Amino acid sequence: MPVSDALAFLRAWISNPLRVAAVAPSGSAVASLMTQDITPGIGPILELGPGTGPFTQALLERGVPEQNITLVEYDATFARLLARRFPLARVLHMDAAELTATGLYAGATVGAVISGLGILAMPTDKASAILRGAFACMVPGGAFYQITYGPRCPVPQAILDRLGLKAERTGWTMRNLPPASVYRIMRHRSILPSAL
Repeated sequence: MPVSDALAFLRAWISNPLRVAAVAPSGSAVASLMTQDITPGIGPILELGPGTGPFTQALLERGVPEQNITLVEYDATFARLLARRFPLARVLHMDAAELTATGLYAGATVGAVISGLGILAMPTDKASAILRGAFACMVPGGAFYQITYGPRCPVPQAILDRLGLKAERTGWTMRNLPPASVYRIMRHRSILPSAL
């Protein structure tokens, strides 16, 4: 990880610790966990809160075409860095809670969502809006991958139940600062996409 990325991340965390989920960018071990289920043919990928792009880089290393990746980043400094670092990706400087309102995708086209957002620290209405927007643009059977530094799924069970979703931990690593887990969140088979 470049030192400049670590410094940019630390500055962003100091200025708004509730918006930036960690004190340092994610390392390669957790990036590998986040992207382990992703294949080049999965379709477009939506990444929320990419920060300096470690998960984006891991997606490229797995063979996902850069032009198939959309990066949604709230922090202006990170958004500019991402646009320079990944010129073929679509970089959007916006709040991920506004996914539904923007009509980012016409219909369910996204194969997977990768989230580096600090969902655990968000109000429940904001977390619900992010998940609702992500699943509205995702194909049936698509999955939402969420990093967390806590001991359990960062999305409260009440939100999962309300949206007809289920979560399972897919991995954990000590080789990250701080140690991290990854959760895969999917629709219950009995819930139709239109119900979200």
